[in-house]
Formats: sequence, structure tokens, C-alpha cells
Amino acid sequence: MIHFLQAAEAVAMNEGTRMGLWELFTKGGWLMWPLLALGGVTIFIFVERYMQIRKASVLDINFMNRIRDYISEGKIGVAVNLCRKTDTPIARMIEKGIERIGRPMSDVQTAIENVANLEVSKLENGLPFLATIAGGAPMIGFLGTVLGMVQTFMDMSAAGGTVDLALLSSGMYVAMVTTVMGLIVGIPAYFGYNYLVARIEKLVFQMEANSIAFMDILNQPVK
Repeated sequence: MIHFLQAAEAVAMNEGTRMGLWELFTKGGWLMWPLLALGGVTIFIFVERYMQIRKASVLDINFMNRIRDYISEGKIGVAVNLCRKTDTPIARMIEKGIERIGRPMSDVQTAIENVANLEVSKLENGLPFLATIAGGAPMIGFLGTVLGMVQTFMDMSAAGGTVDLALLSSGMYVAMVTTVMGLIVGIPAYFGYNYLVARIEKLVFQMEANSIAFMDILNQPVK
């Protein structure tokens, strides 16, 4: 591999030119296009999911206090309206619990958990594909490396054993550029996926805490 890196460097020196990004991209071959598409999908999924998770995480710190006051005062309808005006997973979860007031506590708890599971599932939409890109993009880059090396050896064989760096440069460019592109796409996808998962786990903790707080409100003795 060192030999081919040195050969590629020699070719670049002999050409005496500096390649632009577009020219370098085209030398990577057809595999660069699916990698570019995966890179665009990675950016889209990360930005879209980040905005949704950020929106879902915003909650008024006095929300549960107001819910407690309304329930203790018997203003169930007002409490439901407050939840509907607060467009967050936690509010929708609490709304479902309020609608089940009067039923056994186990039914209330089950209703809240079902809504919470649905909300988390919505937030995780697209993350499996992001994880697939994180693992698949470097593999596509590695495929380009293999294809580039095969092309290089085929060019050497066609040349009758005569090593012409200009002739071999095409295969070596494919081998190296696709590997770099695969890592450029895969690494951000990997870190982006783990970051979003961490944000969702933090939100799940908040949902669990608010669920417990709501059940405590229902269990409070009537004054």
C-alpha cells in the first residue's frame, strides 16, 4: 500500500498541477456518487431529527405545577387544554393520563406508557438509516479501494509488466479517493447518530420523571 501511495504522489508531482475538489471527486469513479448522495441524506436526517428532538425537549418548568393546581381544583378540562396547547411529547403523554382520570391507576399508567412509546418511536424515525450510513459508507469506500486496486493490476497486466505511473494513476485514484470519501461520510454519520440517541435518552428520562410526577398528583390525598 505504501508503494501505491508513493506512486500516486509521484504522478501528482509529474503532472505539476493541483487538483480541484471536483476533479478529485471525478477521479474517484462512479462510487463517489452514491457516497455523495449518502452524505446529503446524512445531513438532512441529522438536521431534521435534531430540530424535532430540540422542539420536543422544550417544556415550561411550571407545566407540571399548573397541571397539579388544575387537577386539585377539579379543572380537568382546563388541564387538558393546557396539554393540547403545549405541543410536546410530555404534554401529550400527560393529556392521555388526564383523560383516564377516574379509571384504575394501572390503566392510567398503561395509557401514559403507550403514548410515551409512540412518541419515542416518532423521535427515532430515520435514526436506523443514519446508523446504516455510518456503517455502510466506509464499506462502500473500501469497495472502491478494492476495485481501484483491481483496475491497477489489470492496467499493469495490459501494459505487459511495464510500470507506467500515468497509466496506473487512474486505479490508484479510485482506490484512495473512495476510501477517503467513505470515511468523510461515515464518521459524521456515526457521531451524529450517537449524539441524537443521547438526546432522545435524555428526553425519555424527562418523560419518565414527569410521568412519575403525574402519578404522584393522582395519588395525593384529597384535601
